This record gives sequence, structure tokens and C-alpha cells, in this order.
Amino acid sequence: MARSDELRGLRNLGPRSQQMLATVGIHSAAELAARGAVRAWLDLRRQGCKVSLNLLWALVGALDGRDWREVARTDRLDLLMQIEALEASRQLGLD
Repeated sequence: MARSDELRGLRNLGPRSQQMLATVGIHSAAELAARGAVRAWLDLRRQGCKVSLNLLWALVGALDGRDWREVARTDRLDLLMQIEALEASRQLGLD
């Protein structure tokens, strides 16, 4: 299976999401898992991609096999705290 096909089969990720992920070097499910959904989302934002929190929910759901709406309902606070922590560590030069 080609690397792009691997992303194509993930729940919640359409062609546009796949294209955006490619801009930050993510071409497979393994690469997304290795980077993590939150870090991938932050990398996309830093790259200048217009990303919404819905994309973050979709990335988490893609890795977990859950619908993005379920992620938004159940994991929102934890994910927002992860974003805040990663941003703070980046500002301190720890990232």
C-alpha cells in the first residue's frame, strides 16, 4: 500500500486534510501517530495552514478510530490543555 493510501483510509481525513498534512511531512498513519495529533496540528498552524479545532478533533479521531464529533465532546479540554502546554514549552525554548 502506498503511503498516501494509508492516510486515505483513516477516518475523518479527506483529500484536503491529507494535502495539508503532506506540507508538514506527514504522508502515512505511522508518521501521524509518531508526531501525534496535537503536534501535527500545531505544525500545520505554524506552517501557515488555516486550521480549525475541527481538524484537531479529526486528527485525534483518525488515530483512535473515532468520529471527530465524539472527540470534540469528550476530549476537548484535554486537547486544548495539550496545545497550551506545547506552546508554553516552545516559548521557553524547550520544544
